[in-house]
Amino acid sequence: MSIVTIQYGSMKFDISITYKERKSLTVAVHPDGNIKVLAPINNNEKEVIEKVRLKAPWILKQIAFFNLYKPKTPPRKYVNGETHLYLGRQYRLNIENASHNNIKLYRGVLYIKAADLRSEKLASQLRKWYKEKAQIIFDEVLQDVLPMFKRYKTEKPEVLIRSMAKRWGSCTVDGKIVLNLELIKAPKGSIEYVMIHELCHLIHHNHTKAFYDLQSKIMPDWEKWKEKLENALI
Repeated sequence: MSIVTIQYGSMKFDISITYKERKSLTVAVHPDGNIKVLAPINNNEKEVIEKVRLKAPWILKQIAFFNLYKPKTPPRKYVNGETHLYLGRQYRLNIENASHNNIKLYRGVLYIKAADLRSEKLASQLRKWYKEKAQIIFDEVLQDVLPMFKRYKTEKPEVLIRSMAKRWGSCTVDGKIVLNLELIKAPKGSIEYVMIHELCHLIHHNHTKAFYDLQSKIMPDWEKWKEKLENALI
């Protein structure tokens, strides 16, 4: 395997090239930004670079797509007056020392009662609350959008909630949908977009034209909600 840097306009990107007994060259862009090329063993490096350069617009489009799925929320300090997101809205923290832990929303304020006011304990408490809300909201969204896939005989998948550094959602090989916990901070329409995106992957596993045609059919305004997601968690 060799690593080569390719210049395309003002952009540069590294590719890893592996030569194998095969007839054609394939390029794969992974969510972590790695670009892997499988090339016929009889191709020289110059030929491979030229073929990859022809695919550069598609490669850059895929990199940009995956970049949209990287959570952007900056680190929080968990102090009074700090703002935190929930379903696309900003809520101001009001922290109170109490004998028992409790969190509630009321008129733009996120009230946290806690026995331990250390930032790491408050972060853990709020994370637990977010996950409880995510389990409810994500299930509601799935129930709302799943009927749109009835003609494709799509069964209700299991939805898992995890922390993911590189993306908002994924679809496992055994048909489970994994959603990023941070997604609960985005507008509900954006959650619907990610859910639909992953449900479409149950039918079309790759980002092909057929995949995007299906996504547009199910959610014609998906690009609007993708853009809102891109700008939501800042």
